[in-house]
Amino acid sequence: MADQEESAPAAVGETEEPQAEPQDQAEGKAEAEQTDTEEPAKPAEAPAAEDGAETKAEAADDTAQEQPAETAAADTAAAETAEVEQTAAETAAEQTGESTAEPADTTAEETAAEEPPAPEEEVKQPPKVEPTPTPEPGQVPNVPTPSRENISMATVPTAEIHHVDPHAVSPVPLATSADATATVKFVLMPSGHVTTLACALSQTMLQLKDHFSVELRMPAELILITLNGKKIPDSTTLGELGVGPNATIQLEISSADPVNTPIKSIRPKPEYVMPDILTVRVPQDDGKLQDVVVEIERPTRRKPYLGGYRHKLSGVEYHHASAQTMGRTTSVSDVQKFCRDTQTVFQKNRVQQTTNHTSTQMTKVGCYVSNMQDKLMLPGRYQSAEEYHKIRLEAVIVLQAYFRRWQAKNIVQRLREDKARRLEWERLEEIRKKREKEQRIRKEFERRMNPKTKEDFDLLYAALEKWRQEELAFIDENYSGAERKARLCALLDQETQLISAIDRHKIDASKENKEKSIQHFLDQAAGPKKWRAFDGKITEMDTPYTQRARELRDIYNSINMKYLTQDERLDVLLTLKHTVKEHNCKLTQEIIELIDREADLLMRGVKDSNMEGLRKRISTLFLQYIKTPTFNAEAARLLKVPQDPMSLRKNIYFCPSCGSYKPSMDFPMSSNTRLVGKCRKCQKLDNDARQRQDFSIYRTMLRQLRRSEEAYGDGSRIAFLLQEADLQYLVENVWNSQSILSAWDDLYDLVLVRWDKTEEWSPWNCILLTKEEASAHKVLDDLEEQYGPVFIHKAQHKHTLARNYFARLPGMAQYMREKLAASKQKGPSVMGHRMAQTTA
Repeated sequence: MADQEESAPAAVGETEEPQAEPQDQAEGKAEAEQTDTEEPAKPAEAPAAEDGAETKAEAADDTAQEQPAETAAADTAAAETAEVEQTAAETAAEQTGESTAEPADTTAEETAAEEPPAPEEEVKQPPKVEPTPTPEPGQVPNVPTPSRENISMATVPTAEIHHVDPHAVSPVPLATSADATATVKFVLMPSGHVTTLACALSQTMLQLKDHFSVELRMPAELILITLNGKKIPDSTTLGELGVGPNATIQLEISSADPVNTPIKSIRPKPEYVMPDILTVRVPQDDGKLQDVVVEIERPTRRKPYLGGYRHKLSGVEYHHASAQTMGRTTSVSDVQKFCRDTQTVFQKNRVQQTTNHTSTQMTKVGCYVSNMQDKLMLPGRYQSAEEYHKIRLEAVIVLQAYFRRWQAKNIVQRLREDKARRLEWERLEEIRKKREKEQRIRKEFERRMNPKTKEDFDLLYAALEKWRQEELAFIDENYSGAERKARLCALLDQETQLISAIDRHKIDASKENKEKSIQHFLDQAAGPKKWRAFDGKITEMDTPYTQRARELRDIYNSINMKYLTQDERLDVLLTLKHTVKEHNCKLTQEIIELIDREADLLMRGVKDSNMEGLRKRISTLFLQYIKTPTFNAEAARLLKVPQDPMSLRKNIYFCPSCGSYKPSMDFPMSSNTRLVGKCRKCQKLDNDARQRQDFSIYRTMLRQLRRSEEAYGDGSRIAFLLQEADLQYLVENVWNSQSILSAWDDLYDLVLVRWDKTEEWSPWNCILLTKEEASAHKVLDDLEEQYGPVFIHKAQHKHTLARNYFARLPGMAQYMREKLAASKQKGPSVMGHRMAQTTA
């Protein structure tokens, strides 16, 4: 059998005209236009077949795999396909008489084959007639003759995006010459999947139902076909619906019983696989038919492109056939063979001489040459080598002067630009600092007017103490005797009023913070489990416990909502009652009793303002219900009080101020702590009543210091041992609360950084600078070259003061001993660089 390809492969490198139409449409055009072509050509060759011989043919790579699998058996379908193709080829050859193809290299319009043609040529066969599929139940079977009218129609492409099964078999219509087809889009409800089929206008709805009953695997009686929401009777045809030839209509397919038998999406059928053996029926000269067994040989190589022909009218290409048998491969001999031509050197000597023709002309007998354009050249003054070099030196000096002038102008211009940029940067920095200061003052004012946290109240108490000290100094300076006592009593009354106002703010803030803490507790309990994977992504997982906690949180938020109607409130109470009834205990019984009481009052029409206390009791008891680990397992890991009483025996200390036993986390531990003293609550109360110190600025500085030390990543530990009081002593007593470079005393702009960045931070290896100065200090490599000896001596003196104070602290002393022992093993160092030790 002849090999046939759809188009020239792009990998072999031949230039081919692009085919704008699909294979089936191009072949249909070729068959339709063969009868109208007047240009004579070679007659079409029929497929050759030997009598009683078995022929091996290569299976077409693309066309065989793209054919859909039919309902009949594979061998029978392949045999019928070959028989119909043979009959169609003979019919087309008899009608046309001769082919309209001509060699591709005859004109400029056709594609020339770059490789030499094969011994034998093959003309592409006429369009193939698809085998008629097995009729579906309820359809009339019909075997059409091979003609153009019986070529199977492909799915009509549309602009819509929908799922189309390429292997779906459309219902077989009554194949008559008067039948026309139309494109029908079937929408499967409620999924919305769309499948498109080409159906005859004479087909009834019953035939379509029978077809889709096989495709959807459901009874035909349960399939409903509707048009614009109206059911179509089974006896109605497509033509009766007003569909014209080659028109398009959309029908909906739904199920009569969508609950038990819903409509499912049509699954695409598996691809057709060609069998290994085919039986082809070939007509003989005497009119008899002979069955020939054809064995399909799977190609193991890519068929080469050998050129071909192109139809001038339709543009269909016909390629030359290639040999179907594999070429004989010759084994490579192990004997080395040499050619004499490669061993001989050919040498040639050729002389190349360029021609240069010159001529002179002067006045002579019979020739006059005018001298009007001639120039009289006079010899100049002789120039010695010294004069020549002197002139050159002067010219070089002039060039150097101009170049240096240009270079100086560029340097001055760059300096001007740098100065302008510096001034602009200073202006922007000044604006930034001013804006940050204004924001800080505004934020501090907001904190004083509306205090929310402990730091805000510490700020208020510190401002109150500062005001009291100023007033007390003014009274002591200007008044004495009885008038001084009266002023002091008035000052005490004013202080009492201010403390009362602060306490009122504290009560309001505690209520708001309590609501926020309760909501935070509920959100933490209801939150999913999270962990970070190896790729950095966060994975979340819900457990039955978190789902239970989320349900309880939603109920708690619902019972605390205001401005609900009576029906909505009763619905919330009923949900709460069903939730707590799952457990029978004294707490749940009390909640149910209160719920019944509120429901009774609601039915009586009692005002909401009169039931605020009752609703508060219900909310409080339900919150207690949520915090009980028996009812909410997630609450166990969030409660401060452990569920195991034996765990309370560990790390429990006694507070001498309040007389309570508390865990170790409630006692603040500083670097100079030797004994466990007061708890945090007692220390805060003592600070509010007596000292009234505000550590917010030192807390901010300590947070920045720890963040910068974490960025180094060298295991620094001393910065995490210090507390706010230690940092306050270091800043105020050692560094005098100002920058050592610029004497800037605004603590909000000062930071503590390492003096030697190769060593970890410590009170004796730090320096107090502004943020800009600290940024410049971090990039210095050699401090002795950048700073003068006076400045270095001053910094070392500060380091000595800090070492003498902090070395007495218990935690610092132990750490210094470990550090000293480690440094002795490594040897001395200068600015972070180890020195080699030599022994005599």
